[in-house]
Amino acid sequence: MRGRAVSFPKIHDLYLARTVLTTVMLTWAVLLGLDMMLSMVSEFGNVGEGSYGVVQALTYVLYTVPRHAYTLFPTAAVIGALMALGQLAATSELTALRAIGLSRRRMTLAVMIALSLLTALMVINGETLAPMGQRSADVLKASSRSNNLIVARYSGVWAREGAIILNAEGGEERSDGDDRWLELSDVRLYEFEDDGRLQSLAVAKIAEHRPGGWLLREVTRTTFDADSVTRTQVAEERWDSQLDATALSADIDRPRYLTARELHESVAYRQRNGLDASDYEEHYWGRWFYPLNVLALCLAAIPFAFGSLRSGGLGKRLFIGIVFALGFWLLQTQFVKMASAFKFDFRVAYALPTVIMVGVSMLLFRKRSG
Repeated sequence: MRGRAVSFPKIHDLYLARTVLTTVMLTWAVLLGLDMMLSMVSEFGNVGEGSYGVVQALTYVLYTVPRHAYTLFPTAAVIGALMALGQLAATSELTALRAIGLSRRRMTLAVMIALSLLTALMVINGETLAPMGQRSADVLKASSRSNNLIVARYSGVWAREGAIILNAEGGEERSDGDDRWLELSDVRLYEFEDDGRLQSLAVAKIAEHRPGGWLLREVTRTTFDADSVTRTQVAEERWDSQLDATALSADIDRPRYLTARELHESVAYRQRNGLDASDYEEHYWGRWFYPLNVLALCLAAIPFAFGSLRSGGLGKRLFIGIVFALGFWLLQTQFVKMASAFKFDFRVAYALPTVIMVGVSMLLFRKRSG
């Protein structure tokens, strides 16, 4: 009975998990604080545009904290776990835990369960607070910088320039190599006389923001005269407008800011209508693989705590953690870009780096155990 009790030292599991969680959260706070400072410096460069002031810039940064926390968590998890376990190894506490019957596998399991709790919270944050905060931040920034923008979350995009009011059902930022542009869909342009009378209504299937103005495609224009109505149709028409595309794009949901449910609906819609859904598929599967990526990355890094980190200092632990985080991110980014370029399944692109990391972890565990 006594040997069995030593085999399952729950109090030591809790101690190990608490140490790792505390270090991860402190590392996370430092990284997030530095990131927020850089964001504030960047936003202060926009102060003075319209009514966008210091208070608005600070509020914008605060709104984006949940999204930045979600993005930085994988890096904080691997660096924090390595620092915590490295410190325990340097003070011989890991050796003491092993001496009382705690195996490396058991210690790794305790660490992974602790990290799983934080990962679960980040998954929930990525589906709730992060997208809501980012939308609120974009709306605040756009409405403060541009007096012509009218934000309407559930009735499309509204904007005004002089006597013309624009309404678009939706849109997205498109790219083709180095060429990037804003594309609005189902666009209506209402032009009014000085006395408030509607002069014309132009309905365009697509409006693309190009250098020098906007390009309207498949346009039907209805002109209202005093005693008649005239309708014309053209394939393309240029609209020489100074309407700020950057301000308009703030009210368009970018794929990386959508929830998994919204991404799934966007993918299904584009597939039904024969449209390119690759950007949405990329971010949709990225959400599903996020928790697996975090745990695989930490699992591959943990074995270092049982070996070379025992004699290493803080700098060595930080270096290895950063190398693992950046290496994994670069590897996965390249696989995802290849999936987009060569049109193969994004699930394969996300899974391969994870499988590689798990394989690395198994090899390292065997080496440390040998």
